[in-house]
Amino acid sequence: MSNIQVSLNKTKKEIESVGITDNIALSDDEESIVIIDQVKIPNSLEYKKITDLQSAYQAIKKLEVRGAPAIGIFAGYTMYMLARRNKDLSYEDFLARFKADKEYLNSSRPTAVNLSWALNRMEKVVTENREEGVSAIVEKLKEEAFAIHNEDIEMCLKICEYGLSLLKDGDGVLTHCNAGPLATSYGTAQGPFLLAKARGMNIRVFADETRPLLQGARLTSFELSRAGVDVTLICDNMASIVMKNGWINACFVGCDRIAANGDVANKIGTSGVAILAKHYGIPVYSLGPTSTVDMNCPDGDHIKIELRDPDEIRTMWYEKPMAPAGVKCYNPSFDVTDHSLLSGIVTEKGIIYPPFDVNLKKLFNEDH
Repeated sequence: MSNIQVSLNKTKKEIESVGITDNIALSDDEESIVIIDQVKIPNSLEYKKITDLQSAYQAIKKLEVRGAPAIGIFAGYTMYMLARRNKDLSYEDFLARFKADKEYLNSSRPTAVNLSWALNRMEKVVTENREEGVSAIVEKLKEEAFAIHNEDIEMCLKICEYGLSLLKDGDGVLTHCNAGPLATSYGTAQGPFLLAKARGMNIRVFADETRPLLQGARLTSFELSRAGVDVTLICDNMASIVMKNGWINACFVGCDRIAANGDVANKIGTSGVAILAKHYGIPVYSLGPTSTVDMNCPDGDHIKIELRDPDEIRTMWYEKPMAPAGVKCYNPSFDVTDHSLLSGIVTEKGIIYPPFDVNLKKLFNEDH
């Protein structure tokens, strides 16, 4: 066993000691996928079984499962679950059904690249093993789904270590949205806080509530407070004052897609955090696996931004409407943070620094 594997095993146990790390799993009978229903948090921690394509689509669309890496893991298991039920079809019919299911699931959320990345990986298994027969392909799809999950665990553990190397005891860190174990396997942007806690470091986290769906309030503050991390919840429009007060030493955010030039798509409001941080001289780091990097996307202008239901702004969280009936609403789920506002991109392969276009290309060229 290599030294890095020994180190990662230690990291894994440390994060497991403080964090929720069983958010997605294939059921024992392989007829369903078991997820933590993130919509129910923080009022309850409930598990839900996903049994078919429609419920899988809705689970992603309704944010019962969310976070770019978690969606990728979920997609892998979903395609295997569905493929098992079609194993008696001819290869041609199996492939046609697989592609139709894939395209439908991929339409659930267009911005997060991990969804299409995982689905394309699963499809590659189908197309490259045609001569082996459908039954053998189904078994290989199972192996691939578990590989996607296990690779994410390893990537997260490395990202947590690299991310923690940027912090020192007593630092204050602002984070936006949720990129902990609920959104991944072991955490990206929030993972270092859990690892710090397990190692006895005192990191003070300020979590934006992240309107309009309140992922920071409902999920991040839930995960961190449950782990015993010193977390303070703030409204999104309070980020500037906590920076001005000198309470923030760094900003850690996740990512749903990274363009080839280093532009980062993340939860709506991230770009505003980065602009404020630039004003106050605070470094901003985006943390995510290299599967989130889309080298075929030249820049943020080419990232499709998901628009969501206006009622998430008008009525969702209150018994009575929060705004006049019928008022126009603009509700993008993500925004793009320009690469010029980032201090670094933390991946499982290390910390990428500017110039991002050069260093991201170098990173992927080294892999081939």
